Amino acid sequence: MRNRKHSPFAAWLISCALLVSMCAGLTGQNVKAQSTHALTAQTANAAPGKKVASDLRASISGTHSGNELVRVIVQTKGEAGGKLQELLQRGGVRVRAHFRNLNTRVVELPVSMVDELAADDDVAYVSPDREVKTLGHVSVTTGADIVRPATPGGGGALDGSGIGIAVLDSSIYTTHQAFTGSNGVSRIVANVDFTGAKRMDLADKFGHGTHVAGLAAGGSGLYNSGYTGIAPNAKLINLAVLDQQGMGQTSWVLAALDWVMTNRAAYNVRVVNMSLGTLAVDSYRNDPLCKAVRRLVDAGIVVVVAAGNLGSFNGQKYYGLIESPGNEPSAITVGAANTYGTDSRADDTITTYSSRGPTRSWWTDEAGVAHYDNLIKPDLVAPGNRLVSAEGNDNWFVTNYPSLNVYKTNKDEVKMMYLSGTSMAAPIVSGATALLLQANPTLTPNMVKMILEYTAQPLRGYNQLEQGAGELNVEGAVRLARLVRRDLTANTALGEPLLTTSTLPDPYTTISGYTFPWAQGIILDRTYATSPELISQYQLIYGNGVLISNGVLISNGVLISNGVLISNGVLISNSVMTSDGYALGGGTQFCSTASLLEDTNAAGTGAQSLGGSVILDNGVLISNGVLISNGITTNLSVVWADSGIAINGDPTACMR
Repeated sequence: MRNRKHSPFAAWLISCALLVSMCAGLTGQNVKAQSTHALTAQTANAAPGKKVASDLRASISGTHSGNELVRVIVQTKGEAGGKLQELLQRGGVRVRAHFRNLNTRVVELPVSMVDELAADDDVAYVSPDREVKTLGHVSVTTGADIVRPATPGGGGALDGSGIGIAVLDSSIYTTHQAFTGSNGVSRIVANVDFTGAKRMDLADKFGHGTHVAGLAAGGSGLYNSGYTGIAPNAKLINLAVLDQQGMGQTSWVLAALDWVMTNRAAYNVRVVNMSLGTLAVDSYRNDPLCKAVRRLVDAGIVVVVAAGNLGSFNGQKYYGLIESPGNEPSAITVGAANTYGTDSRADDTITTYSSRGPTRSWWTDEAGVAHYDNLIKPDLVAPGNRLVSAEGNDNWFVTNYPSLNVYKTNKDEVKMMYLSGTSMAAPIVSGATALLLQANPTLTPNMVKMILEYTAQPLRGYNQLEQGAGELNVEGAVRLARLVRRDLTANTALGEPLLTTSTLPDPYTTISGYTFPWAQGIILDRTYATSPELISQYQLIYGNGVLISNGVLISNGVLISNGVLISNGVLISNSVMTSDGYALGGGTQFCSTASLLEDTNAAGTGAQSLGGSVILDNGVLISNGVLISNGITTNLSVVWADSGIAINGDPTACMR
């Protein structure tokens, strides 16, 4: 377990460092699309390779007795058959939870039975019940203030009204005035504790969830609206999955996601925010958190995830440390930008701690060969450095770091605090998503992702493994979302008009006097695509049940559009670029797409298949045999809150 002598961040970072060093890159995924037979790649439900997670295998191999109990996540291919049911009912085996929406169980059983369990034909994958941890002026600089008022012919005022945002975190301080609606009633419409602590009052003694919720949907009634959240009238669904130390279990998060699937209609949950993560060991094809996220996205829920805070360690830049479930292709994975406290975006940068891609989770085939995901992540970035938001009463952060408190007041319900991290960037995007869905409720999760990426601002000097498509641009995203047709269905044909007008929106946004271009493209797993046809024509990858990358095929090592899911006029790149600050694709080559396609590597041989010399010239690419820190014994079963690799974030002026 975590060393109690360290802060949650320090202990989390140390535990991350050793396990992530085992990771090295993989194979991309294609999902069979509805009404399409052209794709021949593996389906999303396939569980390739060995069925026992590598970290579970490593942990049980060191046990002294086969009777020692281990707690595992068991994913099944459907309903459990008679043989599996018999095994689960044996003495010494206990089914702790059954998430029926996810075909997943939490099972406690003797170590000696793990292999027998995995060998059952109905079992898709067995992994440990990993712990989870949390990953901290935004209204102006993101462009949210521009879209708030009703505009002539452009739509009504946008504040997130009617949209439910589920916050999976350390709970929310429910009596904080940031969450009180204009009618005096709390906008927190549901409170559920999944930690097993039976916190009837769901107090947020860690302080992370309250801050996250305030950034996404904090109201405008405090401090002259100086710290208004992005969607200040959205409904909040408070799902506690982290304890008072900012730690949790995979099973707690799965239970919350299962709850969302069951109750999404009752609360109109359109957005799930997960400012938390765990080490991305398993390929997204096997990882239970990733597969649960995919179920929600396929059901029409946008899932926003923090990328993680492992971008640097002891002054060294690292690549390949995107956390789970941020390595899931269907999730919107968010990195952190530093605004330096200025409303203009001319000086914005990527924070040093924001985790960089490519995703290095993997699966191992029966021959012992590792296959690595190597997906471009994050999808985009948003402000995440030294942001001010609601403060939980008597929380861990302010108790241990009093300088994080913003105002000296005895009234707990109005206190504000600083936090930094991709945990803070994620709810900015979640709030923006609520505004998009209020502006156009018919948008699918894939449309939301496309719009956010297409309108993002590429930041000069940063590559796509650091920033994805660029920095969030709420003004441009809302402007484009309002133009998308509302009569699109699963039967809409490829190439039909996507917008209600033949005149495309001007691909520029001006915020605080600074004008910048949109990315005008989208990230596609291991590459990117650019073309006005991405917004002028309907692409089948915008529907539910597919991935945005499904229209891209690999032929002789070259990425191409198959002309069935994506218009032939869409241009597919063969490079990962370092941006020149203009539209996506402008700048210099950072590495070739071909290096990401080379997804196999014998265990322990390093990262040469990823063009190691290119990436290693700019920082260390995590691979087998590369350790950030040696000689540290860690618990490989952790989920955590991603708030600041350093408590105070990158050096910058305060956001006041």
